[in-house]
Amino acid sequence: MDIREIIDTFKNRDNFWVGIIRDALSVLVILALIGVLSQLFFGLWTPMVAVESGSMEPHMYRGDIIFIEDMDRTQIETLRDAPADYISFGKKGDVILYRPYGQKGVTPVIHRAMYFVEEGEPMWEGGPEAPHEGYITKGDNTKTNSYYDQQGQISYLSPVKEEWIIGVARYKIPYIGHIRLLLS
Repeated sequence: MDIREIIDTFKNRDNFWVGIIRDALSVLVILALIGVLSQLFFGLWTPMVAVESGSMEPHMYRGDIIFIEDMDRTQIETLRDAPADYISFGKKGDVILYRPYGQKGVTPVIHRAMYFVEEGEPMWEGGPEAPHEGYITKGDNTKTNSYYDQQGQISYLSPVKEEWIIGVARYKIPYIGHIRLLLS
């Protein structure tokens, strides 16, 4: 029997275990294809995150799935410096996903890059000097985020360094992230 006959027999055989193996192989092929396409389009093997809080409302809601583009493939446009016609998730400036203080194992934060500061510059008007260069960030929700992340508990007195940034938010799919949130 040559390879073509073996494949043909495998595809058409009416056996429970062969059917299970065919289904498992189909799922593996689909997952591999999704992984390769994610790497090609976004530069990440897992380019999706589920929004876990309301800090970015009304532009992102809890349970939205957000597609993230790798930092190596893009540049960050801040709210302050973005061209007037550059809109990302309803407002000027990019929304970034970052690890607070660069810590692994903590839930990343997804907030808007407001502006970039150099080391020694005031982090905001009348604020303390930046201990290092980085981005000043803030959630879009005006009720829950009246201050910059660097003024509160998220990234207190520490601008977001570029190496802490996982990527830039590009697209969203509403609601389906609730499934992910239920499983975590």
